[in-house]
Amino acid sequence: MGRAAENLPAKRLLAIHVPLGMMPQFFFPKTGEASSPYLDLLAQHRQHFTTFSGVSHPGVDGNHHAGQCFLTGAPHPGQPTFRNSISLDQYAAERIALDTRFPSLAVSVRKGEHYADSIAVSRSGVVLPTETSVERLYRRLFVAGTPEEKAATMRRIAAGGSVLDLIHQKAGRLEKNAASEDRARLDQYFTSVRELEGRLQRNIEWENRPKPAVDYPQPKDIADANEVIAKSKLMFELVRLALQTDSTRVVTLSLSTFSVVPHVPGVKNETHGLTHHGNEPDKVAELFKIEEAQVAAFGSLLESLQAVGETGGSLLDHTQVLYGSCLGNANSHSNQNLPLILAGGGFKHGGNLAFDTQNNTPLANLFVTMLQGLGIETSKFASSTAALTEIRPS
Repeated sequence: MGRAAENLPAKRLLAIHVPLGMMPQFFFPKTGEASSPYLDLLAQHRQHFTTFSGVSHPGVDGNHHAGQCFLTGAPHPGQPTFRNSISLDQYAAERIALDTRFPSLAVSVRKGEHYADSIAVSRSGVVLPTETSVERLYRRLFVAGTPEEKAATMRRIAAGGSVLDLIHQKAGRLEKNAASEDRARLDQYFTSVRELEGRLQRNIEWENRPKPAVDYPQPKDIADANEVIAKSKLMFELVRLALQTDSTRVVTLSLSTFSVVPHVPGVKNETHGLTHHGNEPDKVAELFKIEEAQVAAFGSLLESLQAVGETGGSLLDHTQVLYGSCLGNANSHSNQNLPLILAGGGFKHGGNLAFDTQNNTPLANLFVTMLQGLGIETSKFASSTAALTEIRPS
């Protein structure tokens, strides 16, 4: 029976990256235990999420550079020859979200330009820019443009169409003279052009449709970059509204604390410096307060998603929420044993899946299971070797 016949809500994906990771001794449950200091903060949601240990992307090194590969698994970032690949969110968006106003949204909470400000990467390996302003994001999602703004948007869409017309003309001449071995590459190129044409047409259609109305006032941007927890919670609310109104089904969010001294009681030093604590007790204690506040804020997101009722469950039940980092240990710049939480999405949750901490399981194995959970038929993504079957519903 199809989704329309069942009248079930759409399946969604939200991926959240914390570039500076989490101290492993406070995140991972100890052998024989079910929780940890950070997971205790999420105790009321324990039946709605799974944690993972002994998982990483093989070949993804480069310390902070690895953040741009969190959803791609492309090896050896930071090297001169590095080329990124399509991210999990963009792969999913191509298949489940093309009939929404925004096939995907990339947002971030950050100060300045840093590693992994965006974890969304196009099929051609280009990192997609993120929206950092909650005011602008709210207007894009829920505020109708003036006639002048709509006219300007339509002109931009028309200009894109004109560029594609020119590309068609030049490519057509090239095709006539192409060698047989180049025709497959040209076919791939033409497929990309046709996809862009379809996207332009969808943009025209959405520009003429009213935006959803929400019972939520337009928020104000928080100017103080050190209010990183408050800024995160505000962005969480807009992400929830975007998913709840089906404005999009795929969202990525980067929560950077580089170069900030978070307004958290007991914190006096900049976060990145604290991550290189050298196991000094005072620095570890201060960093713990920051990461504790971040995890608690994530818990508020899970609570808000769970509070939205939908046919057959809640918004959380129909949304896969991945929370984690491409840094397993920021103190040593390790990209192994990544801290990871997967919540919601209709999976079988409630425990910790522990794999070999010396010979890690590919994170892309989890990505394959996530894609399958979105209804996408695939058995391979990036460096995957198999799907993780342990979290599939019985």
